[in-house]
Amino acid sequence: MADDAQATAGAREEPTPAFRRVEGNDPAGETTVPDDAPPQDVREYARFSKIDGATYDRANEFLRDRTYITAREWAMARLCADFRTETGVEMTKIGQNLPELVPFMTDTYTPQAVNQARSSFDDKVTKAGATFLYGAMCDFYTAEELDDLMYEITEVAKFLLEVEGVELTVDEELDAEERISSVMREVRASSAALRHDEFSCPNCGHDVHASADGGGETDSTTDADPDAATADEPADD
Repeated sequence: MADDAQATAGAREEPTPAFRRVEGNDPAGETTVPDDAPPQDVREYARFSKIDGATYDRANEFLRDRTYITAREWAMARLCADFRTETGVEMTKIGQNLPELVPFMTDTYTPQAVNQARSSFDDKVTKAGATFLYGAMCDFYTAEELDDLMYEITEVAKFLLEVEGVELTVDEELDAEERISSVMREVRASSAALRHDEFSCPNCGHDVHASADGGGETDSTTDADPDAATADEPADD
């Protein structure tokens, strides 16, 4: 009994797949599908099953408080990634079956509306990324402040992934956080050399150039005695 309880407690919850098979209700075990039923991949789609009872306003409020995107843009970007084929994104299928695919979406969309929402998502990711990268590179934040900032950002991103069915272990979360922090430290170090490349250091006035290791190296000519003449330099008359 005790061993069974420990095994049950230690079992890891399996991640929710993007698609899951929907069983039929035929007594013989065969799946019965009405003529007007959505396509099979739509019926099996389970990406947003964890928020089955959520409303659009509630999902939208959560996202707008923490990100630049809306619930509509989030849903369309996720669907366009999941319903991509060799010939492109199945925007007509997404729009026609939107209420079946996403619990908090109640209306159907035209392919143009699906594409517009996905494009809006792309634009906001680009602008948000540029804003964040500039903040990380411009020396507004210390290394410790960047770590704190990355922790808050990562927590929101992980929550959205968990809503979509991704399950991370503690070790996976720690590893991801460490890898992200390591990258941001490299960004901060490299940006310092970039800002000072072929410019004078604001602290000492020496010329600083980017070195191969991402740091900066001082122009050796600036350390020489400005009054010292070279051997080949003729004396003044």
